[in-house]
Amino acid sequence: MTVLAADFTPFGPSHWGALAVFALGAAALVVFGRGLATESARLRGSRILAVLLLVFHLPMQLYVLLPSEFGIGHSLPFQLSDLAWIAAVIALWTHARWALALTYYWNLTLTVQALVTPVLRGPDFPDFGFLMFFSQHIFEVWAAVFLIWGLRLRPDWWSYRLTLVVTATWAVVMSVFNPLAGTNYGFLSEKPPVGTLLDQMGGWPWYLFLGYALLSGAWALMTWPWVVITARSRQPAG
Repeated sequence: MTVLAADFTPFGPSHWGALAVFALGAAALVVFGRGLATESARLRGSRILAVLLLVFHLPMQLYVLLPSEFGIGHSLPFQLSDLAWIAAVIALWTHARWALALTYYWNLTLTVQALVTPVLRGPDFPDFGFLMFFSQHIFEVWAAVFLIWGLRLRPDWWSYRLTLVVTATWAVVMSVFNPLAGTNYGFLSEKPPVGTLLDQMGGWPWYLFLGYALLSGAWALMTWPWVVITARSRQPAG
């Protein structure tokens, strides 16, 4: 007889387990990155992680596009988390400034929020949906942690402005697509069915504007320390 997994419960044992895996893996990646002494070793180690991320996530993305699994409201790679893992792969492989920016800002705010307040309805661990959700989000944040704290690559105000523009452009495009397709990518048409920070920001469309304003402020605070550190490192000694 097949035993079905119970429904996922936020801050239940499986959720805490996923967060513990995230924390331990993040610490290990920082140590790993700091141990790469030469530029060639840093790039080689980064590209190994890029391949692992791609090999792990691409089959999952292709799986939800199968006819038996496809749904226009969840299968298309239009969520910011979908774009974030693609940016993370590019950032790990190339260390491109624009990809690093998107990986840093998106994953250390939006993706972290998704880990803490997961919009996940369905069976608990080890269900495929559970594994897909947490593995995707954890790997994305790991990429940002490795690049910023492991390899010490630094965002700047250009990175900040780029991310604001790209995010706003995505929101405008999805705000047109969602009504036409009857979807809710990015929760731009309505709030998630489970509790998130958006519940504290008023009704539609006000939570969209307030959320963007809060993100803009948070991303600015995430930029300023690195700009200061970079400036100090460039000052002549003595």
